[in-house]
Amino acid sequence: MPTLFVVQQWVGLALGALALGIQVWAFVDALMTRSDAFVAADKRTKGFWLAVTGVASAIGLVHLEQPFGLFNLIAIVAAAVYLTDVRPALAQLRGRGRGGASRGSHGPW
Repeated sequence: MPTLFVVQQWVGLALGALALGIQVWAFVDALMTRSDAFVAADKRTKGFWLAVTGVASAIGLVHLEQPFGLFNLIAIVAAAVYLTDVRPALAQLRGRGRGGASRGSHGPW
């Protein structure tokens, strides 16, 4: 029968893997986006976001078993900023933003 400590280790590892997945997703998305899109969206440069998300991914890999450590929390926040602020702005430039043709004649509601 697993003890509470073993269960806690597995939960921590699962949360660390989830955090690493989010960090790698942000890095790959920044890698696949054209560099002129970042400047057009007024969201710094591609090199800046590759550095931020790349370092975040490296920290997530090193601290995989400690998802609530200070450095891993900072790395998760950095990836989350990219995914919640920069990525939607870039998607609007690409024409993949929310809304669009599915809005109907009276707006989003």
